[in-house]
Amino acid sequence: MLDGIKVGNFIMEKRKALRMTQQQLADKLNVSFQAISKWENGATYPNVEILRDLAIVLEVSVDEILAGSEKDEEELSYSKAGVDLTYTDTIKKEMAKHLETKDSRVLNGLGPFASLYDIKFPDIENPVLVLKSEEPGSKQKLAMEYGYTEYICHDMINHLVNDIVVMGAKPLAVLDTIVCGNAEKDTIKTLVKGVSDACKANECSLVGGETSIQPLVIESGVYVLTSSIAGIVEKSKVIDGSAIEEKDAVLAIASNGLHTNGYTLVRLLMDKMPQIKLDKIDGLTFVEQIMKPHTPYYRSIKGLFDKGVIHGMAHITGGGIEGNLCRVIPDGLSARIDLSKLKILNLFKYIRNNGNISDEEMLRTFNCGVGFNVVVAQKDKAAVMEHINQFYDCYEIGTIETGDAKVKFENRMNWL
Repeated sequence: MLDGIKVGNFIMEKRKALRMTQQQLADKLNVSFQAISKWENGATYPNVEILRDLAIVLEVSVDEILAGSEKDEEELSYSKAGVDLTYTDTIKKEMAKHLETKDSRVLNGLGPFASLYDIKFPDIENPVLVLKSEEPGSKQKLAMEYGYTEYICHDMINHLVNDIVVMGAKPLAVLDTIVCGNAEKDTIKTLVKGVSDACKANECSLVGGETSIQPLVIESGVYVLTSSIAGIVEKSKVIDGSAIEEKDAVLAIASNGLHTNGYTLVRLLMDKMPQIKLDKIDGLTFVEQIMKPHTPYYRSIKGLFDKGVIHGMAHITGGGIEGNLCRVIPDGLSARIDLSKLKILNLFKYIRNNGNISDEEMLRTFNCGVGFNVVVAQKDKAAVMEHINQFYDCYEIGTIETGDAKVKFENRMNWL
């Protein structure tokens, strides 16, 4: 049982040892000095949301505040190791708000050892689960550095969903993992909210996950994100490229920028030319351009799944068009891509010119303005482009022909 007087005296003793007035302590915690006075008089206790901040300011642990005394220096505790269970419990309460969903298939919330998801699909004769894990790569380092914490969550989920919808899957449920050196409540709250909002935008649910605090492994302030998704598709409607035929059209759906690939090269460019961070490209600074969230394509193509018009799809990520489109081209066929038709974003032109990067390297490292490919029959391409153009710019960049090379480029990209 807590001893209010003992706790109050301990807070006052530590405050005075640090030569702070009640007002100065109140200012650091963003509370009134009357609140500090009440704590020190034993009239009230600091609420659970502020305990962690108070412990940091007083240079003690939450456990020591609640005990009203310092622990023996030889006595080890989880708090002294850097993991405060009282504080992490408050973080979990914040998470619960963002795990609320209207999806009746989600049978439980935060608290149980694992998440329950009802997989009855009476409208699907032979349901196939489509599973995938993803992380936003080195872009997350820039996101934390420049204040785009919530954006990086949309990057991760949009990338994740794009990777399963290429198979014709409907996204269902996501589990996320946040690994950090020191769990800062506001940052964790922002991350979980970002993941939850991104899931809702992609018509799926964040059903749970893991927050792992590893102070002796990861530096304070560093956050590493990853997530996994489960989608569903009728077995007979799986889109895997096997339907691709000679003379089919290869369509491009525009990207909005780098998405989540090529950031190691971009960071090298920024290190060599730090002044480019504030350079303007199409009205936005370089940093604003490279931090745009990854484009989500599910809503633009889901209406085509039941029409049977899509023969194959590719999400253009690391490796560019060649490294990703090749995954769905059947043996004996080749996608002939006319590079002169690519609508290259000004951001990529800027990176190429300032980094003195070859065309081959640009195509291998970046999407160069093409975030997604769709392969359709010639007779269907007009209708498919009309549908997708309601969401994003969609245009033809190539055709399927016989050949040994899965992807073959012709002509040159227009950098003017």
